[in-house]
Amino acid sequence: MELMADPNSATTMTISNGDIKSDTCNNGSSEKKPFRIFVGYDPREDLAYQVCRHSITKRSSIPVEIIPIVQSDLRKKGLYWRERGQLESTEFSFSRFLTPHLSDYQGWAMFVDCDFLYLADIKELTDLIDDKYAIMCVQHDYTPKETTKMDGAVQTVYPRKNWSSMVLYNCGHPKNQTLSPEIVNTQTGAFLHRFQWLEDEEIGSIPFVWNFLEGHNRVVEKDPTTQPKAVHYTRGGPWFDAWKDCEFADLWLNEMEEYNKESKKEADNAK
Repeated sequence: MELMADPNSATTMTISNGDIKSDTCNNGSSEKKPFRIFVGYDPREDLAYQVCRHSITKRSSIPVEIIPIVQSDLRKKGLYWRERGQLESTEFSFSRFLTPHLSDYQGWAMFVDCDFLYLADIKELTDLIDDKYAIMCVQHDYTPKETTKMDGAVQTVYPRKNWSSMVLYNCGHPKNQTLSPEIVNTQTGAFLHRFQWLEDEEIGSIPFVWNFLEGHNRVVEKDPTTQPKAVHYTRGGPWFDAWKDCEFADLWLNEMEEYNKESKKEADNAK
């Protein structure tokens, strides 16, 4: 089922409603810069990354720049040298915290795991941004029941679990200067994933529907505020055989089919 593609193909692409737009006007003056979205990339989950990217760009009414966080590229650039620990289930377990550095500590940017499926316009999420916060995220109270996830990776339990899976970073906030490559490569998982460089009041809250945990969060009948805007297949998604029948699998598979058709069409047109 997996269709491999170059994750860097989206690195410099600005997309809004399927159109690629320039960041500068004809007279050379700058337009509003696209919203930067860094997506965690793991070679084992290439298809998940591609479908996540597709689900964002398809629905976005604002220009967005999708940037895969590829560990091998970061190592080549000297930005990441940390040895992989036994409990790291993906290649971006720690590299995600380079988001402010990769944004030159300017503006707002988002990091998101690749196992997300967006069902709403990303503009709705950016409209929630509040400059008084250093970061904003869904503040889950989540204790997984499973002992393994994805393709057999160990399921760990810790405070603020899944908070770091989708984060809006105020990259210019003074506190986020802490997240230098040196700190990201040497600090503990607890320090990074629990946002211990911040005070509690510097962490803003986002409605849970923007990080709707498959298998944990629930849709309440006749309550539209509980309908997911972004499904997070945190236990494992349909791209893994063991999770092909998980909740919301049909939505992801439909998005995958659409992505595959568009990719094939683009490839045929390029011949």
